[in-house]
Amino acid sequence: MSKPVVYGADYSVYVRIVRLALEEKGIDYELVPVDVFAEDGIPGWYFEHHPFGRIPAFEHEGFRLHESGAIARYVDEAFDGPALQPVEARARARTNQIAGMLDAYGYRAMVWDVAVERLEKTTPDEALIAAGLGQAATVLRVLTSLKATGPWLLGEQLTLADLHAAPIIGYFVKVDEGRKLLAEFADIQEWYARFAARPSFARTEKAD
Repeated sequence: MSKPVVYGADYSVYVRIVRLALEEKGIDYELVPVDVFAEDGIPGWYFEHHPFGRIPAFEHEGFRLHESGAIARYVDEAFDGPALQPVEARARARTNQIAGMLDAYGYRAMVWDVAVERLEKTTPDEALIAAGLGQAATVLRVLTSLKATGPWLLGEQLTLADLHAAPIIGYFVKVDEGRKLLAEFADIQEWYARFAARPSFARTEKAD
């Protein structure tokens, strides 16, 4: 079986979600760098892999996918290794709910409106950061309410919900405001520290 290929950049939250799934399954893979923010634009050849020019894209033995959630589920179901999705319908639905909630309400606010705005802008938009922090607080409050008893978001089983949430929160806590807000949600802070200690998280950290 040939190695799967992930197209994208190591700075991307969504590329990291896919890479975490492969790492947790113990699957060797190739990361082909694609920088969608490159000065000379997105490489023309890449649109064959992702018609919208976003990252990640994925290929395995001629089968191509884009959209990180679909890729992560394929990785879980197509390869041997520990299951990353619950068998029981309600727990599986909760996994998908957490990922969907983070996509819809967490990613933009926590990554772009807070972390990127603070880290990358010469003159950050403080109003945008404040609004992002307000949204982030709601996301963390909801995540706390959805978290099951146990070490991971769904309880005893590490799932795609954990793999989806950790990169988003990992970017958020690159800035002081993110770390301070996370500290107000002890259950999620403890969960994040536990996940951040996993070898898969270290291996998918952006290279300096």
